[in-house]
Amino acid sequence: MKLNAIVAGVGMTPFGKHMETGLKALGAQAVQEAVSDSGLSLESLEAAWVGNAAAGLVTGQECIRGQVILRSIGLGKLPVVNVENACASASTALNQAAAMVSAGLYDVVLALGVEKLYHADKRKSFSAFSGAVDVEAMQEIMKRLQDNAKQSGAKSGSSGAGEKRSMFMDIYAAAARGHMKQYGTTVEQFAGVSAKNSFHGSLNERAQFREALSVEDVLASPMIAEPLTRPMCSPIGDGAAAVVLVSEAKARELGIKRPVRIASSVLRSGWDHDYGQDGAGEVCSREAYEEAGIGPNELSVVELHDASAPAEVMAYEYLGLCPSGEGGKLIDEGVTRLGGRLPVNTSGGLLRKGHPVGATGIAQIVELTEQLQGRSGKRQVEGASIGLAQNGGGNIGADVAAMCVTILKA
Repeated sequence: MKLNAIVAGVGMTPFGKHMETGLKALGAQAVQEAVSDSGLSLESLEAAWVGNAAAGLVTGQECIRGQVILRSIGLGKLPVVNVENACASASTALNQAAAMVSAGLYDVVLALGVEKLYHADKRKSFSAFSGAVDVEAMQEIMKRLQDNAKQSGAKSGSSGAGEKRSMFMDIYAAAARGHMKQYGTTVEQFAGVSAKNSFHGSLNERAQFREALSVEDVLASPMIAEPLTRPMCSPIGDGAAAVVLVSEAKARELGIKRPVRIASSVLRSGWDHDYGQDGAGEVCSREAYEEAGIGPNELSVVELHDASAPAEVMAYEYLGLCPSGEGGKLIDEGVTRLGGRLPVNTSGGLLRKGHPVGATGIAQIVELTEQLQGRSGKRQVEGASIGLAQNGGGNIGADVAAMCVTILKA
């Protein structure tokens, strides 16, 4: 479907540990900032899509999360659609909201991503991640991860998944070891991703962690699951991000001076395919480029799903930013650092800005919109005009469960 929705306003809370702030307060802050940024009023909103992944498990608010949040700021009557797609919940909400505007059903809509992950009992938080795989196959998954770790000599990775840490770190660790074996990617290159993103995050007031780290700092940090040290793993976090989308006609009426258009947004599920064949990441990015009428060499800035450091290197490859197996070279050559040819995760990414999973996808859109409008301050990519966001959610078999790639044009 050809999209033509325009981002009229964005808003976002700082990401981090907000033990005393509830889901309603986080969501309300992001919504009110986005509406204010658009120059519209709350009453102007005609419909809302609200992405959230885990707050039901963590807070007990299993249902009607969107209505609860929006009613707290006086928003009723309008249709509210609650969206859950694991870490891709917010980007899925944005995808659906943009499609409805492009189809002509609405002129002004809200897309919100919000998450509460911190809990006094960390096992509650970790159990929320364990729900992003096929739970009926849990024993088989855990055995496969443990066998993989033992066979590769990964002592830290052989136990504790889902109890001491999110089991997804073990999934990423196994993929990292495979990438190192197949392509010769080094642990220093993975650490370089964390160091780069820590520099970017140090410039972002909304980032969960703002300490700039060196590669040596990253490598000297506690081991989580070989080869991932702590800074190579995205943290638990709370937060919210929101956008107001408008139709082309409404944008003209509002006189938006720096319009950012959603040029394409592709959402797909993973599937069972043979090793080495294209998966959801490759297919989504290829379709997104085609719909937007651009190639990866035309991108100005990218926000991608670095839930772990190796995930960023692998995403470089399936997004077409470099050939397969050469993702580590982009780190060595400084291509994806601010000042490089194609800055990636200027926000600090999930590794440093933080990863409140249900909010992540729209937080990427907030960062890209501000970049394309030239209001990113010290993180500004000079002349940025085209941005890409990649956001994955969950895992089934050897592929992601949900994948969304969105391209924005100034």
